[in-house]
Amino acid sequence: MIRRSSAVRTSALAVAVALTLAACGAAEGDDVGAATDEAASSEGLVLGTLLPQTGSLSQLGPPEIAGVDLAVEEINEAGGVLGADVSVSHKDSSDADNAQVATQSVTELVSEDVAVIIGAASSQVTLNVIDDVVGAEIVMVSPANTSATLSGYSEYFFRTAPPDTVQGDVLGNLILGDGHANLGILVFNEDYGTGLRDVVQGVVEGAGGTVTYGGPGEEFDPTEQNFSTIVGNALGTAPDAVAIIAFTTQTPLIIAELVNQGFDMSKVYFVDGNLQNFGDDFDPGTLEGAQGTQPGVFPSDEFRERLMGVDPELADFNYAAESYDATMLAALAAVRGDGTDGPTIQANMAAVSGAEGGTECAGFEECAALLEDGEEIVYQAVSGVGPFNAENDPSAANIGVYLFDGENNNSFQRVEFGEIG
Repeated sequence: MIRRSSAVRTSALAVAVALTLAACGAAEGDDVGAATDEAASSEGLVLGTLLPQTGSLSQLGPPEIAGVDLAVEEINEAGGVLGADVSVSHKDSSDADNAQVATQSVTELVSEDVAVIIGAASSQVTLNVIDDVVGAEIVMVSPANTSATLSGYSEYFFRTAPPDTVQGDVLGNLILGDGHANLGILVFNEDYGTGLRDVVQGVVEGAGGTVTYGGPGEEFDPTEQNFSTIVGNALGTAPDAVAIIAFTTQTPLIIAELVNQGFDMSKVYFVDGNLQNFGDDFDPGTLEGAQGTQPGVFPSDEFRERLMGVDPELADFNYAAESYDATMLAALAAVRGDGTDGPTIQANMAAVSGAEGGTECAGFEECAALLEDGEEIVYQAVSGVGPFNAENDPSAANIGVYLFDGENNNSFQRVEFGEIG
């Protein structure tokens, strides 16, 4: 059974951070990964999530939360972590335009003594709160952050989604492979958007193509509501194709304006921040032939069925596997280190991901049994990511390519594999 905690203490964030540091800190030079470490906590593992229940990425919330809940359910059915059930407290991250939501949620999670926070989905939201999280020696594992800025940001920050260097490379080569040498980019002025744009632009220009619009200085404000002039300026440069790098609040408005100005929508490309099924939002055939990229592999039928058992109303599965893997890795790190506190989990995350080699295993029960027998493991991630590298990024990842049909819905076509330097 999944136990959810919603208790909120009245302590200020600074006080909560200090208490957490006092409770979780290890003396300098201690081996927090060792089973004999006196600083390691033997209490039940307490997880928190910082995932979008509201805001411009709210479509990602249900599958990400379902991924966490499924992992917790399976862990507890297998006997829990170190003999105790895992509990989880779900909090809203909203988006960067509502920054106070995530700040308040982090304050609450710190006061609840969580050892791990799964989230955020938005790279900008993570950048807004990460210093408070890692300052409290809480492990932060994002299932969806892709900004290159976060690579190696803190020893307490990990992610199960690849940085934009991988998706950007796949997207740029997809566009070039389709025969488009002149690309217009409609990109919002946020770290995720500009970082992904930079990679795509580098790939296109490196192959002799041209980014006709959307380079530095041609981004739009994330709060923009009128795209007539922006789209007109972009199409005025005569691009062969258009990539939309934005979230779901801006994207439908951009699509409508591209249609209004007569652009061939089969030459439009989407990214993970806006790849969704638009269905009846537009006339049938509007997006037919358009494509998009999404980190990760499309979940298997069996994994989707397990997710639906947790949330029968799931409509999308984006980043569900990455959220599941993030939860599993944190729990296995606690088993390997024989402690449920942040420093112990942090010290063992890379090892259980397979960074030090070991026996391949899948699921909590199998992997935990190997750890308890003193073996090293290589966790087989459902999302297909490789072990953490020195910057706590996955060392390898898959990027899915999706195609829109006549009903304005997308379907998985193939996967591209990429290694991360």
